[in-house]
Amino acid sequence: MEHLTERDNLGPSRQMASAMAETLDGQRQRWDARYRGLTPAPRPAAVLRHFAHLVPTTGSAVDLACGLGGNALWLAQRGLDVRAWDLSAVAIDQLRAAAAQLRLPVAAEARDLIAHPPESGRFDVIAVVRFLDRDLAPKIVAALRPGGLLFYETFTRESVDGRGPRDPAFRLAPNELLDLFRGLVVRGYREEGRLADPASGLGDLALMVAEKAR
Repeated sequence: MEHLTERDNLGPSRQMASAMAETLDGQRQRWDARYRGLTPAPRPAAVLRHFAHLVPTTGSAVDLACGLGGNALWLAQRGLDVRAWDLSAVAIDQLRAAAAQLRLPVAAEARDLIAHPPESGRFDVIAVVRFLDRDLAPKIVAALRPGGLLFYETFTRESVDGRGPRDPAFRLAPNELLDLFRGLVVRGYREEGRLADPASGLGDLALMVAEKAR
């Protein structure tokens, strides 16, 4: 069985879910096929690893577009009550099995995030990794409780090693993540582009932690 590392369990083209011409059923089938036979990521995403000291150990969290749930499992291990949502039922079934085996409180659900975004004022932590739907940004902000934290990571247009979507529409412009969530207070940010250490794997990514005002 193929083993995925970090957030490769999502796949970069997961970001295209709301814009591709294929039907929703077609998207589900494509992602079900992608996840079938794969195993969960052993590590959380870079934004959680690099800013782990900012992650609370109590409260309610959701991992949006969770894939096989490496982030969700890690958040649950920290002590959070975690929900994890993804379009693929195959991915969700595997995450449920992994959470049960580890005895972790992860409520995983197959869910179309565009049609059914998170409810307002519900979460202390929201994780979004390698998923980009700009229209969803205000709803993500609304879903945070006062003092809640958003951990966001996705690809930038300043591509260094060729990972991620080929269409620049599904990659962030320079500092765009800051603009999309300008209503939040930024607590941590990395967007190093070509200046990044090649060994870090951060050259293609923007990482942000931001807090909703109390």
